[in-house]
Amino acid sequence: MTNGGVSVVEPKGDALNGRDDEVRAEHVYQLVLEGIVTGKYEQGMRLRERELSELHNVSRIPVREAIQRLEQDGFVETFPRRGAAVRRLTLTDVNELFDVRLCLETFAARTAAVRVAEGQSGARLQELVDETRLAIDEGPEAKVASLSAEFHAEIVRLSGNRLLVESVKPLFGRMRWIFGLAHNRSNELQRDEHVELCNAILKGRPDLAYSLAYSHIELGREPVLAGLAHTLAP
Repeated sequence: MTNGGVSVVEPKGDALNGRDDEVRAEHVYQLVLEGIVTGKYEQGMRLRERELSELHNVSRIPVREAIQRLEQDGFVETFPRRGAAVRRLTLTDVNELFDVRLCLETFAARTAAVRVAEGQSGARLQELVDETRLAIDEGPEAKVASLSAEFHAEIVRLSGNRLLVESVKPLFGRMRWIFGLAHNRSNELQRDEHVELCNAILKGRPDLAYSLAYSHIELGREPVLAGLAHTLAP
């Protein structure tokens, strides 16, 4: 057909259905991921395609795609003749998470401070610090944890590195999952560290931002490992 003299090719039905399946798969992915992170789907729990398709009113195709993606991102395991199940975390998984965070988030903090010094707005980072203060005073605990994860994600976004932003999305899901299982540092202490890190970034001090990000992540390692030592395998 034509539109104002410009030829327009209308998508065929198969193309439309393909995009619909992608949207549905993303929707199921987010719902199941949230269920895993919040403990609705416990470690080792079976994830049956038929039940999920009925629950979310979709065919098995987007459910299968969502499960495959969850497996790629480290939240699900699949077994011959048994299907998919929520992955059982280990202490090694937790240690590796902190190791990777030390590499990626410190780089992000340094780069974010450089970009702010060059004129990039850091207003959202300050907003998250202010929202965290209110959440600590008023609760609930889940809101504080969610804002903490968003704070770290915002630093990565501020780095301006698109590949890094895409790469750390599963990482922050893993953070929320693990911190939901054990998080033995006080909210007030973490808030104070976030304030210092935020100030370093907003003042455009990359070396200080790097150091504060490193210490903040490393100080969180031992309390989390200690809290999970009796529930996770090595």
